[in-house]
Amino acid sequence: MERLDGREREAMARAGEAPLLDQVTAWAAVNSGSRHLPGLETVAGLLADAFSDLPGELALKDAAPVEAMAPDGTLNPTEHGRNLHLKVRSEAPVQLLFTGHMDTVFGIDHPFQKVFWREDGVLGGPGVADMKGGIAVMLAALKAVEAVGVPELGYEVVINSDEEVGSGGSAALIAEAARGKKAALTYEPSALPDGTLAGARPGSGNFSVRIEGRSAHAGRNPEEGRNALLAAADLALRLAAAKDSGLKINPAKIDGGGPNNVVPDHAVLRVNLRPATPEDEARARSLIDETVAAVSAAHDVRIHVHGGFGRPPKPMDARAQELFELVRRCGADLGQEIGWRDTGGVCDGNNIAACGVPVVDTMGVRGGSIHSSEEYLITASLAERAQLSALTILRLAKGEGL
Repeated sequence: MERLDGREREAMARAGEAPLLDQVTAWAAVNSGSRHLPGLETVAGLLADAFSDLPGELALKDAAPVEAMAPDGTLNPTEHGRNLHLKVRSEAPVQLLFTGHMDTVFGIDHPFQKVFWREDGVLGGPGVADMKGGIAVMLAALKAVEAVGVPELGYEVVINSDEEVGSGGSAALIAEAARGKKAALTYEPSALPDGTLAGARPGSGNFSVRIEGRSAHAGRNPEEGRNALLAAADLALRLAAAKDSGLKINPAKIDGGGPNNVVPDHAVLRVNLRPATPEDEARARSLIDETVAAVSAAHDVRIHVHGGFGRPPKPMDARAQELFELVRRCGADLGQEIGWRDTGGVCDGNNIAACGVPVVDTMGVRGGSIHSSEEYLITASLAERAQLSALTILRLAKGEGL
């Protein structure tokens, strides 16, 4: 740490001494699956209490309205939990954004509910890495920065309740918070257990496609029917055949059908598309329109498409490269080797980058096996990553990196 000045050294000491492990174990002990609203409300309250130690205006904000398509093709409202929003020194010349999510992929009925030691220094539990550990790192870094005093720095914090299900209820809040920001840090866990960051990411679009056919007796007059299930299967096959290196397409599920002696008059196809670049996303949109039109004509059915590209592609542009290089230099000054690699996953970092703000979205803990019952957190990384964030923030405030 020879290259750190006095203020930076003090911030590193404070970040390293924060009670991060206690926070992680307390927060991860409460189920906050994306659809478990009572648990999300409890965790939101715990986080609001913790983040109230920071200055500024803190609020828990209701999610925006979201509709989802049911298996019968109807559109129904979907509830999401409240989102934590903190705004600090909005008049300061340097403005940053910090984001995280309080929800996990583990519902209230999932067997993976307990926090436990897998081995010395390795904590297992739902959300310990993804991303209650990351939230603890974010808070420790911000408290350390506030403790040494950085009046030239202002920032917003958004911790949403629906990242694991696409951030439909919080995307507008994130986009508004991203406006005018110099840079953003998001606290997903590292791409690899060694601390490697995620670089470029593809986009992701989720679509539910309702097919309306016509029922008929399967034996007496099947020719008068219009088989919606067959049309859905044809649509799935045509889309899957169009995938290539720049566009991954996954037809995931078909709902519909009924008794064997009835031509099915409705079906719903679920499909995920992952474009590598904005150009691939535009091509994917055209592909959906053209394929839907072709299948509708071929089967004489009506088709309604619901959904969209909730995660735009996140390329590694010049400004993102500069921010990554700053994080790498900060890591080197702390004795941490920081690298990055492109990844196939998506997160709120995609949405932030689409707002024109450079973002490093894996500033959270080292760990692994996320989205599974083997999820773990390497506890030594709590202090490491808190110090990395605090130093990055201080140097951004000084005008370094961008």
